[in-house]
Amino acid sequence: MATSNTNATVQILAFAGSLRQGSYNKSLIQSAKDLAPTSMEIQIFSLSGIPLYNADVEAEGNPEEVEKFQTAIQKADGVLIATPEYNHGVPAVTKNAIDWASRPSRDAPLAKKPVGILGASPGTTGTARGQSQLSQSLKAINAYTMPQPEILVYRAHQKFDDYGNLTDETTRKYLKKYLNALQEWIRTFN
Repeated sequence: MATSNTNATVQILAFAGSLRQGSYNKSLIQSAKDLAPTSMEIQIFSLSGIPLYNADVEAEGNPEEVEKFQTAIQKADGVLIATPEYNHGVPAVTKNAIDWASRPSRDAPLAKKPVGILGASPGTTGTARGQSQLSQSLKAINAYTMPQPEILVYRAHQKFDDYGNLTDETTRKYLKKYLNALQEWIRTFN
């Protein structure tokens, strides 16, 4: 974990709450990595190997991929989550990752961890409801969710090209500002 040194590189663990190959949220996370300030390093973690949370499985010992996920969160200075929105809510993939990252409750990897939330959607609300629900879940486990600014990428199909590149200049500019704000938010707690 970085110290309060403002020159230290901020280490971010980032993941997208989607398993879809062409996910806009995976593209958004990759864009964040590409546009991050030089004083920020973003490691992207795939949730594809994380099984559904099951307390019986946890009692026997966490699966290897869950251990990797929890360890990566613990080593990071902060976390960046790109969540889709399905049926006006946070998708199961995102919520499942949070459930595993909240265990064990007495020593949860996400507890007291600074977190940024963003999201992309082909709809017109840009994952606003999903982000709100995710923020509530993170609050319940005592994660420090950055309140402002927000990144709600709406009509994502118009902002990314066929290869997943973020081509909309306005969104790129906002994402850079967001990442600078996230860096300052994380430094507040480290």
